[in-house]
Amino acid sequence: MPREVLLIEPNYKNKYPPMGLMKLATYFRERGDNVRFFKGELRDLAVTDIFDEFWAVHGCPELYKQVDNINQHIKTGKLALLDNIAAPLAIGAVKAARARYKNGDYKKYDMICVTTLFTFYWDLTIATINSAKEFLAVDGRLLVGGIAASILQDEMEKATGIRPHMGLLDQPGAIDADSVAVIDELPLDYSILEEIEYIYPSSNAYFGYMTRGCPRECSFCAVKTLEPEYRNYISITKQIAETNKRFGEKRDLLLLDNNVLVSNCYDKIIADIKALGFSKGATYAPPDEYAIALQNLRDKYNVRAYLRKIVRLYDALALKLDDDILGDLYNERERLGLLRFETATVEAVEELDTLISPLIEKYFKRKPLVRFIDFNQGVDARLLTKKKVLELAEINIRPLRIAFDDWELRSSYEKAIRFAAEAGISDLSNYLLYNSDTENDTPLNLYRRMRLNVDLCEELSVAIYSFPMKYHPISDPKWFSNRDYIGTHWNRQYIRAIQAVLNATHGKIGRGKSFFNEAFGANEREFQKILLMPEALIIHRMKYKENLTAEWWGKWTDLSPYLKSIAKKYIFSYDFRGETIDAIENDSVRTVLRYYQIKRDDR
Repeated sequence: MPREVLLIEPNYKNKYPPMGLMKLATYFRERGDNVRFFKGELRDLAVTDIFDEFWAVHGCPELYKQVDNINQHIKTGKLALLDNIAAPLAIGAVKAARARYKNGDYKKYDMICVTTLFTFYWDLTIATINSAKEFLAVDGRLLVGGIAASILQDEMEKATGIRPHMGLLDQPGAIDADSVAVIDELPLDYSILEEIEYIYPSSNAYFGYMTRGCPRECSFCAVKTLEPEYRNYISITKQIAETNKRFGEKRDLLLLDNNVLVSNCYDKIIADIKALGFSKGATYAPPDEYAIALQNLRDKYNVRAYLRKIVRLYDALALKLDDDILGDLYNERERLGLLRFETATVEAVEELDTLISPLIEKYFKRKPLVRFIDFNQGVDARLLTKKKVLELAEINIRPLRIAFDDWELRSSYEKAIRFAAEAGISDLSNYLLYNSDTENDTPLNLYRRMRLNVDLCEELSVAIYSFPMKYHPISDPKWFSNRDYIGTHWNRQYIRAIQAVLNATHGKIGRGKSFFNEAFGANEREFQKILLMPEALIIHRMKYKENLTAEWWGKWTDLSPYLKSIAKKYIFSYDFRGETIDAIENDSVRTVLRYYQIKRDDR
């Protein structure tokens, strides 16, 4: 008997879809189970599940326009929502559905899998896991996995009572003892992304790994916990072929390998990437989304997802039509219950197809688009030889991400950037780690790395987008659930100053020496001044430059070294409460600290 399976991603914001759940969707579907994916408020899932069961029995044309009212009544119990229901016999059923919701009668899932991401989503993740228990059928199983679950296995068990899975699902029988499938190697089920309202900024891509793990053991990195064994080569050719067959081609290829350059199969990996259609200058023609959705409905493959998809396509088509055609289409959709996905049926979609197909062909033009390959986790500059860069230049890589975590890596990093520029790779990117507990991680270390990138952009006519990334000890019980950690050579003021500048640059630093000089300082001395500057004066740099900023700096420089040391105790701890400053005996120190009380929104 097929199981009812629920896959849940906590309702945090994230850029990429949950690969683990997409593989699990494939696994469970191949076993004949009924699979549901959800991301959002779990009480809305309860309402939706109860409504679906109500509609399967009582759905009719008289109720097409009452879907919102019915759902709201199930959720709130407000009787006024039932006033306009034109099918009196359904009112009792709606009230019964409300009673089910109120009584928590939605425990239907035999298997629930919850993924986890970053530890600073801890509270939301724990609340999601505990709420998911309310949906388990008698004798149901609740599985938890992912990054946070693997890093903080013991803490998560204490908070939820569930012992999470650590690491990858890379062995047969990981979930069902009779299964020979290696879940980690299964193709992704892209259909589940159509089941939810949330839109991932990067979803039109193949996601995968061509290697696993990393032999380096950097103190700040969790890879050794998540992927303890290094695998030199994983073929994704079959996965992509199956993706194309079921879901259509994807535009980009995003690989999450943690250190692909270590692999002794690097040449083969590059050859595979080219064979998959990502050679230099590669383009692709977007697939016919309507035809794919219709075929999957005919195959009875995730009907819920593709009914939603079809209705979304109808809505997108309606925006392109003239009024006369639009009116006819609206009337037909209304007659067939296709104005919204909750009331849609496969039979109705088939009936409307003769009208829709010619319109889709006419109004949805699919022009060829450039496609890119991205080693999203970056490559190791120490291993990036000229030969390897030339091979990267043979594929449509954009951007080339090169790690630059320490100024001590400057020689290797700069050599790698110059190799890339010589090879014609002009779009580059990196993450700049800061605020760690390593001996060399100082604010000046960060500035020098940012400055080098800006200088290299100008010299080599390339674009290097740098993303300063604040270190967070995610496995430390004291810090895993917050972002308050301060590194050895950092303090709260320095952290706030860096973040204030990055707010203006949207978290990244690109080309433009004059802009960088204004934002971070033209030299190390100016950078150190910005680090000390009150937050409001950083954010409103141009507004206060000639008045308040000048006043603050003048009063600061007038302080003696001893008085500066007193002021720094308050500045570095970011303690500018009125009662704290009022208690300071020295007038000059108190005057300087008043500037730190200016709010960023003060006018």
